[in-house]
Amino acid sequence: MKLVIVPARAGATWVKLGLRTFFRQPLAFTGLFLIFVALISILSVIPWIGNIAGLALMPAVTLGFFVASRQAAQGRFPMPTVLLSAFRSGPQHARNMTVLGLLYAGSVLLALAVSAAADGGAFARMYLLGGSMDIATLQSPEFQLAALLALAIYLPVSMMFWHAPALVQWHAISPVKSLFFSLVGCWRNMGAFTIYTLVWFGVFMAVAMLVALLGMVLGSEDAVNVALFPTLLVTAAAFFASTLFSFEACFDATEVILA
Repeated sequence: MKLVIVPARAGATWVKLGLRTFFRQPLAFTGLFLIFVALISILSVIPWIGNIAGLALMPAVTLGFFVASRQAAQGRFPMPTVLLSAFRSGPQHARNMTVLGLLYAGSVLLALAVSAAADGGAFARMYLLGGSMDIATLQSPEFQLAALLALAIYLPVSMMFWHAPALVQWHAISPVKSLFFSLVGCWRNMGAFTIYTLVWFGVFMAVAMLVALLGMVLGSEDAVNVALFPTLLVTAAAFFASTLFSFEACFDATEVILA
């Protein structure tokens, strides 16, 4: 397997393929995403530990959506068990995905710890414990700086873990090496990922504006509030359906990686 450098326009193609795949099995992808959201919500009831456990599950969930997209592209209906794909392929795969999950949780916690230097940990507590915060805190320069610091650290973390679940599961690459290869794959294809991000941002904005427009036509602000959240959840499910195609485009499985 080798790294492939794709043109920037490929990012838009990944979005198109993801939407096409989602609409082949919209109920399946929406159901998978709702299961994921429900699981995270249940875990979040346990202070601190639950949210950290939710972070540790992210690589396995990412792989689950990779598998679901492959199945949907083949005309199959992805069952909820695809979310457990990482833990149903033998003990070695389960251990590797567990290590990857712990590394991801640790990386996010590191970003939050760094952000605490700016605001005393207010942003980190909101992220890990949830709850509401007063407007004055949200608008304070310290809180906003903390959020920017966390984001600045999380961006390379996201690149490290974007392809890593598939590299670990499908190509038997060690968790640590997979992080390096994933980072290089994203960095070398930064143009495509930039277009991919911008197009998805446009999709989310268009969906939100459409719901708001329908609410204006109906003359009901309550209808907008009721419809917006589930509509964005469905759109998020479509986003997860597209992630596989960035991996398949950036890595050619017929060669040795980065050879």
